[in-house]
Amino acid sequence: MTTTAPAADARLLGLAHYAARGVLEHVLARRGVTFLQQVALRAVATADAPQAPDDVVTQVRGSLKADPVDVRATLDELLAKQLLAADGAYLRPTDAGRELLAAVGAETAPISARIWGGISAEDLAAAGRVLTLVTDRANVELAELTA
Repeated sequence: MTTTAPAADARLLGLAHYAARGVLEHVLARRGVTFLQQVALRAVATADAPQAPDDVVTQVRGSLKADPVDVRATLDELLAKQLLAADGAYLRPTDAGRELLAAVGAETAPISARIWGGISAEDLAAAGRVLTLVTDRANVELAELTA
């Protein structure tokens, strides 16, 4: 007997997203950090050039479709927790911020390996193509809805 995998759709995509995000949020909660805080901190820490707060708000908003007011509040929280520091007009991660990201990465790496392990390169490439197309189309639709 063979079983057929369900066709990808919005519900299946959402279930996969929230399952994976749930794992990350569990790890973050133990460190007293929210998902949005981690995303904003990572945006600053991995940037190729210094990031002004407006740059971070734009990037996080584009990725998560988060309210800019919430992203600005999150940056204030990261500054208060001393995970980010103001450096003139720019933000930079502190040593504590870098250490947090490294610790989260170290804890989630083996979990991610178990989640993604054993999926063929061909399947990952196909999924990547589909998810990129869905993301692009959804961004176009959202831009039209919010114009």
